[in-house]
Amino acid sequence: MVVRDTVSEHGLPIERTLDFYAQDKDGNVWYLGEDSFERQRGRFVRASDSWRSGVDGAKPGIIMPADPQPGDRYRQEYYPPGEALDEAHVLGERGPVKVPYGRFKQALVTSEFSPLEPQTEEKYYAAGVGEILERVVKGHHEEFRLVSVTT
Repeated sequence: MVVRDTVSEHGLPIERTLDFYAQDKDGNVWYLGEDSFERQRGRFVRASDSWRSGVDGAKPGIIMPADPQPGDRYRQEYYPPGEALDEAHVLGERGPVKVPYGRFKQALVTSEFSPLEPQTEEKYYAAGVGEILERVVKGHHEEFRLVSVTT
């Protein structure tokens, strides 16, 4: 499955990403790569952290285990030239969570980080939807909220 992700600031898109996922027979959701584009001088250009599993030593990672439990840790992406090395730690469930897209009774919360960046993010995932909320909790302060889903 390919998911298009657009990050906007004040209504203007500043980043566009195509994320590549697959689910195995056990229910784990694998992250197979991303094509990221950032706005520079009014145009979108390919970002250095773009990667594809199997190309230049990049390996797939788990974006969501089939049965996530508090305390679980896993690698989400691995692009060894030092571009993409994200990892996650399952914190547990929280709720309710409200974002522009809707209100969710429960969300699975993970702490996500990379040894390449000085920030930590908490991400909230809703069953059947995916990521609905992201907060930078260490480093600079940002928050991303799910606004819409199209199929």
